[in-house]
Amino acid sequence: MDDSHKEARNRLEDEKDPRLMEKLKSVIDPELGASVVDMGLIKTAKLDQDGNAVVEFVPSSPVCPIAFYLASEIKKKTLEAEGVHKAKVYCREHAMEEAINKQVNTE
Repeated sequence: MDDSHKEARNRLEDEKDPRLMEKLKSVIDPELGASVVDMGLIKTAKLDQDGNAVVEFVPSSPVCPIAFYLASEIKKKTLEAEGVHKAKVYCREHAMEEAINKQVNTE
């Protein structure tokens, strides 16, 4: 693996806080029976020093019928992680991502 690939991989790993990823392992896609982490659906899971978390995920299909459910479960588990005070969850690459993001992030 050349240096540019190593740098890209390190950047991606930096965007996945281990405390958040551990909690997100318990979010299971009920249709497939697998964790959103194991399925590679979590693209970003950041936590800043003030306890603000941001998680981005991409459902398994652009018309995934349970994307609203997954977004709400991801937010719930993110808020349970150590050090998290606020959480924003963003669905990406879904036909209804705008509505999903608005619903899950309304406080």
